[in-house]
Amino acid sequence: MNHLPPSGASQQPGQDLWQQPGAQAAGNTAWEREVLERLVLATVNEQRAARRWRIFWRLLWMGLFGAAIWFFGKEGATTTVSGPHTAVVEIKGEIASGADASAEFVNAAMRSALEDSGSKALVLLINSPGGSPVQAGMINDEILRLKALHQKPVYAVVEETCASAAYYIAAAADEIYVDKASLVGSIGVLLDGFGFTGTMEKLGVERRLLTAGSNKGMLDPFSPMSPEQREHAQEMLDTIHQQFITVVQQGRGKRLHATADTFSGLFWTGEQAVAMGLADQLGSLDSVARDIVQAEDIIDYTRRDNVAERLAKRFGAALGEGVVQAGKSWGVSLR
Repeated sequence: MNHLPPSGASQQPGQDLWQQPGAQAAGNTAWEREVLERLVLATVNEQRAARRWRIFWRLLWMGLFGAAIWFFGKEGATTTVSGPHTAVVEIKGEIASGADASAEFVNAAMRSALEDSGSKALVLLINSPGGSPVQAGMINDEILRLKALHQKPVYAVVEETCASAAYYIAAAADEIYVDKASLVGSIGVLLDGFGFTGTMEKLGVERRLLTAGSNKGMLDPFSPMSPEQREHAQEMLDTIHQQFITVVQQGRGKRLHATADTFSGLFWTGEQAVAMGLADQLGSLDSVARDIVQAEDIIDYTRRDNVAERLAKRFGAALGEGVVQAGKSWGVSLR
């Protein structure tokens, strides 16, 4: 059967009408391929540009963050001053390892202050409810060592509160100055926690605790405490309490007018503390620097966390504080 071209169609010389659709399809395919290649190339270039900008902004933020750490981190450093001045080290908040009022920070600051040739005396500016007896003892020991080494007086100036472990520290000072309304004292030891044994029995919950050593779980809040364990814990508290009493007696000497209540854990106003011999006089940081040290220029040597350390602690606290507090049922403290 012969196929003829459609009527009215003209044929150019050498043109194969039956191949024309295939040629058009090939042309369309090439055009589509070119468009796709351009789109892919544009997308790749766009992604590369976006990646470069991300890298740029990350480097910029890292640079700004590093500059901030360098700038604000200097606040933890101590500035050496050649002229006569009163050196100050703050003891504020909880006295504990890792805190601003830790032995690590306070002792380092005191050493820097007393090693400076321009410092005439060191003032411990205290506003603390207490804390760890270990940290307080380490600071107390360092005060005594530095006083003997540098032969410079150390004064304690109390703002709102100087209780328990804070007073443990203040007792090492040559003199203690308070405001008439300051809270001073609380010479005692505390071991606190909770017991849930009765609640567990009501709820039908069984505590399964395995130990190697009959007294290993003596402070477990979900297990009962035997009379022997309670007696042992009380002996430990009494020992630490006696250490505290000895430190106060040695530090205050004949100035202390001890009564039956002095070492009972009670606390008093600053005015009462002066009358009892727990403090020497009413005074403030400015009055001590001006009238006692006679060096009105005050230089703060307090060691504090820099920005990086604060950020790390905040992130760590946000993630772990709940877990730590949930697991910390018992703790010995002077507060």
